[in-house]
Amino acid sequence: MQRRTFLKSAVLAAAAPTARTQTAPAPSWGGPVVDTHLHLRRDPDACFTHMQGCGVSHAVLLTPANLEDSARKEMNKRPGRFARSVSYDPARPDAVTVIRQALGSGAVSMGEIKYHLALDSPEMRRLYDISAELQVPVMVHIQTFPHFGGELPYNTGYREFDKILKACPKTIFVGHADLFWANISAEVPADRGYPSGPVKKGGLTDRWLSEYANLYADMSANSGNNALSRDPDFPAISSPAIAEN
Repeated sequence: MQRRTFLKSAVLAAAAPTARTQTAPAPSWGGPVVDTHLHLRRDPDACFTHMQGCGVSHAVLLTPANLEDSARKEMNKRPGRFARSVSYDPARPDAVTVIRQALGSGAVSMGEIKYHLALDSPEMRRLYDISAELQVPVMVHIQTFPHFGGELPYNTGYREFDKILKACPKTIFVGHADLFWANISAEVPADRGYPSGPVKKGGLTDRWLSEYANLYADMSANSGNNALSRDPDFPAISSPAIAEN
């Protein structure tokens, strides 16, 4: 599948020079597993402990720009196991500079991008342009239902997201979180983040994953698990990314 190319060019390529010399933990999945959504812990060693516990062989460390040094230390400590992303508020005046510097110094992706912005905002558009130019994925957290009182939506305007997919064909989008996954169904309740029960065919996410080669799916967290397990009769989503928190 064409959608698998970003994994090969980003994570596995980054790990290839030294991975052959490392002894990977015995996976329980029948083969190597790449976690594309591993949040950098306060104690970096906890990242590797987590991987061992769930049979993951390689991971992308989701790295805030101010914690790049911590991610590098973990990568140097265990060569070949990790790649890193970069996350920074796109609304800050220096966002383009900071993100480009991180990508230039070894980050393989942008994400997760989780800020109170519209998907079609000028701030987000700047990241899409960087993705298209450098051919690095941008992972976007799409959520409107609050997980706690007062929480604001992240990356709003999903119903019009297909216009962005069309306008930015060279941008590598990775969708993630509640609303992205709820929309595998044509019926999306407004009173919960994790819908249950049968999936009604024709959902936006389901259609767009088939129609747009530049859209990928991050299967991490409760949102991804819920989407893939809520309806055993619904065909599995075809996606290259296997990820966990």
